[in-house]
Amino acid sequence: MVRDSGRPLMGTVLVTSRSFSSGSIDEVGRLADAGHTVVTASPSHDIAELRALLPDAVGWIAGTGVITRQHLDAAPHLRVIARYGVGVESVDIAAAAEQGIVVTNTPGANSDAVADHAVGLMLAILRGTTAGDRRVRANDWSVLRGRELGALSVGIIGFGRIGQGVARRLRGFGSRILAHDPWLGDNAVHKAGAIPQGILAMASECDLVTLHSPGGASIITNEWLARTRPGIVIVNTARAELIDEPALAQALRAQSVGGFAADTLAGDARGLSSPLLAADLADRVIVTPHFGAQTVQAVDNMGSMAVDNLLAVLAGDPPANPVSTKA
Repeated sequence: MVRDSGRPLMGTVLVTSRSFSSGSIDEVGRLADAGHTVVTASPSHDIAELRALLPDAVGWIAGTGVITRQHLDAAPHLRVIARYGVGVESVDIAAAAEQGIVVTNTPGANSDAVADHAVGLMLAILRGTTAGDRRVRANDWSVLRGRELGALSVGIIGFGRIGQGVARRLRGFGSRILAHDPWLGDNAVHKAGAIPQGILAMASECDLVTLHSPGGASIITNEWLARTRPGIVIVNTARAELIDEPALAQALRAQSVGGFAADTLAGDARGLSSPLLAADLADRVIVTPHFGAQTVQAVDNMGSMAVDNLLAVLAGDPPANPVSTKA
């Protein structure tokens, strides 16, 4: 089935992003002013819940939940899936293209927010900030000795918008910056202010490594950890699957890894089962609840871009940020 997309379309817009329109801009109001009815549903994209809503949807502002061919088959009038964020690995792009559904995303909308958070996590784990707070609340004012970010060699794995934003911030501290990205040549890495370096070589060359790669395969593995400089610190604000969590927990206990800070764990909200949340690792592990992109500015940016993309497609115009085009 290929849907007719040659005329403007009004109707229901389904929203399944938890933070959409929660910033300073009323994006729900923008959609209503454009003549659309907004309905919201769980970000889990549970097909049982959505079966009652998808038949009327002409547009979908989608969070991170999986969107399958089954979802699309239940939405005969759907013209556009506007991902509220960058990643589209949860969307069946091929099925959308077959059915003439345009998929868009919001590249760069939250890059500064995530880069800020990555550097914040670096500082927190290097200085024992959360461990120190817990000690004070237990009336223990003993000193924790940390390390200065500017004295370290920092490896950035994944040198796109966020990775390069981290590099810009690190230059203010005076860190030595190394970077790896399979899509960038050495000249581009040098131009962005970093020294090109391979992933395995970073293990022994860096004091801290921060991950900004797309998911798909583990980077922090037993093989990688076996090569690390003693006391290395690892930060992950990208994808949980980049980390072999049992291997990292073992390295933390052996003190070959000095600390770990992350904005995501395997299963995210179900991450309480992660070995990295064990009580004996609490002083050397910091985990935040996947809120690196949750700033007012990032929410506004993502919302505005998603709505702009959606309204363009429903008006019969090309969107600014297409991921897939009509079949």
